Amino acid sequence: MARSASAAALHDALLRWYAVSARDLPWRRDDASPWAVLVSEVMLQQTPVARVEPVWREWMARWPSPAALAAAPAGEAVRAWGRLGYPRRALRLHQAAAAIVGRHQGEVPLDEADLRALPGVGTYTAAAVASFAHGQRATVVDTNVRRVLVRVVQGAACPAPSLSRAETDLATSLLPDDDGQAARWNVAVMELGALVCSARAPRCGDCPVAQLCAWRLAGHPAYDGPARRTQKWHGTDRQVRGALLAVLRESDRPVGAKALAAAWPDDGRQRARCLDGLVADGLVEPLAGGRFRLPT
Repeated sequence: MARSASAAALHDALLRWYAVSARDLPWRRDDASPWAVLVSEVMLQQTPVARVEPVWREWMARWPSPAALAAAPAGEAVRAWGRLGYPRRALRLHQAAAAIVGRHQGEVPLDEADLRALPGVGTYTAAAVASFAHGQRATVVDTNVRRVLVRVVQGAACPAPSLSRAETDLATSLLPDDDGQAARWNVAVMELGALVCSARAPRCGDCPVAQLCAWRLAGHPAYDGPARRTQKWHGTDRQVRGALLAVLRESDRPVGAKALAAAWPDDGRQRARCLDGLVADGLVEPLAGGRFRLPT
């Protein structure tokens, strides 16, 4: 869909829908700081809003600025991360806070290149912070955006497993020229994908752009692209790592090997491998006497 009357109609319909249908999320409010937005974007990676919001609120109450988090031990960030999953994100946020204090006088940078240089901040997160925190015209492409655009514009059920340059170019071509409108457009497309144009049960009858949707007009053809991987959980190293970290988070003092063995008694070799991985990732510190603790 080129920048045309059709694109203008898409902008108008979706932005009007967003104005009345957007969720009241604290990191989207006008008083949310750039740091609050950055924390939310890191937490929301592969994690649903319902799980993120209470943890985000606790983090912002405890560490309302990069300087506050940077001054705390890294292990406290891991502890406060709880069960959000992918706990290396907590370490990266702690490292990013320290970098913001050291390089940017404690202020989340404006420039996307500076944002990408922060630990744990990739292309998507940098663009999201530039757009949602600083109101800039940046191309924000997450899973929801990809799904909405491939359906509405290209007529396919789902995007390919990996983001392509063509998808990024399409998203850029649809950005409104005005910075503020572009930022609002980005979040509106994401919201449509989260609330209406979902992966498994799209509610086309409630969609504000249904009349413009190429997928609907084509009769909702099924996905026929490369096979999409599904992630298992039970018995995986991720589950074991989570069980070991849970023991360490819940203890105020170093934990011995016996307590960790009780957390995952099924396979000692898997447990040892996962514990070694946690140490290598900087999430756990080994101590003398076979004891372990969260990083200081």
